[in-house]
Amino acid sequence: MDNDEVMRICTYPETVLRRTAEPVKNIDEDLLNLIDRMAFTMYAAPGIGLAANQVGELVKVVVYDVSPRDAEPRPNVLINPRIVEAEGEITYEESCLSVIDYSAEVRRSARIRVTGVDRDGNPVDIEAEGLKAICLQHEIDHLNGVLYIDHISNLKRALYKKKMRKLLKKQEEQ
Repeated sequence: MDNDEVMRICTYPETVLRRTAEPVKNIDEDLLNLIDRMAFTMYAAPGIGLAANQVGELVKVVVYDVSPRDAEPRPNVLINPRIVEAEGEITYEESCLSVIDYSAEVRRSARIRVTGVDRDGNPVDIEAEGLKAICLQHEIDHLNGVLYIDHISNLKRALYKKKMRKLLKKQEEQ
């Protein structure tokens, strides 16, 4: 597969989205190719973040870019990311490339500190707030098998699941 080939993004209720990704032990050519393909896929979607689970790979890797759409792309990579500090609260309307046709307000920490390594294996320590903090929490959740719809009310989640069951049934009938 070429690095400029769009990967298939897994969608709810695919089980890979509920699995916990494994820590990366070795940054090799295959992993770097995966990172490049993930970034290409994220921009093509278009999205601001993508976790490896979303493309069917159970490794702790996320790519993200929260810069304005009209700005030069600046893809960021986090390998083995961990939230080590969180404070405050913010509510933001989230959506997801893996949760189709739905968005909802989600409460998250307003400020976070994340550690991990970059694509070269260098330690990374990020302090983030606003959209960047929301994006990182959202993508790190993916690596732990958690979707943003897990943070909304039971009623809203049940309505979304019902909508998806109808859509899947309709697709099967075609």
